[in-house]
Amino acid sequence: MQTEDFDFDLPRGAIAQTPAEPRDAARLLCVDRALEDRWVRDLPTLLRPDDILVVNDTRVIPARLFGRRGEARVEATLMEPSPDVPGTAWRALARPARKLRLGERIDFAPSFSALVAAKGEAGEVTLSFDLTAAELRTALEQHGAMPLPPYIRRERGGDARDKADYQTLFAARDGAVAAPTASLHFTPALLRALDARGVKRATLTLHVGAGTFLPVTAEDPRDHRMHAERGEITVETATAIEQARAAGGRIVAVGSTVLRLLEAAADEDGRIQPFTGSTDIFILPGHRFRTADLMLTNFHLPRSTLFMLVCAFAGTARMKRAYAHAIESGYRFYSYGDGCLLRRAEPA
Repeated sequence: MQTEDFDFDLPRGAIAQTPAEPRDAARLLCVDRALEDRWVRDLPTLLRPDDILVVNDTRVIPARLFGRRGEARVEATLMEPSPDVPGTAWRALARPARKLRLGERIDFAPSFSALVAAKGEAGEVTLSFDLTAAELRTALEQHGAMPLPPYIRRERGGDARDKADYQTLFAARDGAVAAPTASLHFTPALLRALDARGVKRATLTLHVGAGTFLPVTAEDPRDHRMHAERGEITVETATAIEQARAAGGRIVAVGSTVLRLLEAAADEDGRIQPFTGSTDIFILPGHRFRTADLMLTNFHLPRSTLFMLVCAFAGTARMKRAYAHAIESGYRFYSYGDGCLLRRAEPA
């Protein structure tokens, strides 16, 4: 297996810069043995009564900050709290990280600054804030921008609409620095239609980190190191999923974050267990899936861990054929783009 096996050419014009309006008006490619072009709003007719949708309720924080070290500009995107530094400290991706010195102060706004407490590789730093966790959340809401992925082009500071557009309907628990984008397609009308169809719903939490944007640079993807992300599956959620499965319902993972946490929390028999902690699970072709039957997801970057995951779930040849069809048919790609509904491939 080589990383180049997961490469493909994508026209720049296929990368969505804004979401569909309304969100459930996005296109939906159903990927099974055959390919079928549908719409996200058709989801209730594609699912069965007693199927269970599992969604991620993480909420994206405005973690992108613009500041100054003296006269020089600095940009920082918070990734996750750092347990290694006392007080309120976060690991962050910074630019220009090379020029930052330990102990140097970065000013983001009046009474809102941080000290460089540590430096790592690949542009990572640890920023220590002289604020409580609650005060930092308030400062981010006032001065931070949504941490959009680099392929969504915005002027410095971002678009005010992105604070709503880059947040899912299920967002409830602060902590993500990237959206679980498959859930961006849901609307109140779609949820009502799913409820009327008898489709159940359960919620878990996986706080998506900025590492989701990092490319796989190793020639062999098995040498790639995944960043750990914090997650939780409550007893109530684990029970609801298992009860739905026992009643004959299918587990529908809404997004790669949900699928990864379900697989991390499953025991050897595939039963979902309550989970609290971090996971760095990396799913590649050859993985034996124990949980989801279907997966709703967006279209992902070439050579990315996410494209490797969907190839593992639905089959590499099938996903390459699906992506070629999507490109030829004008589907919109990535975070604000269209979706696809994948059926899990049978083991060879």
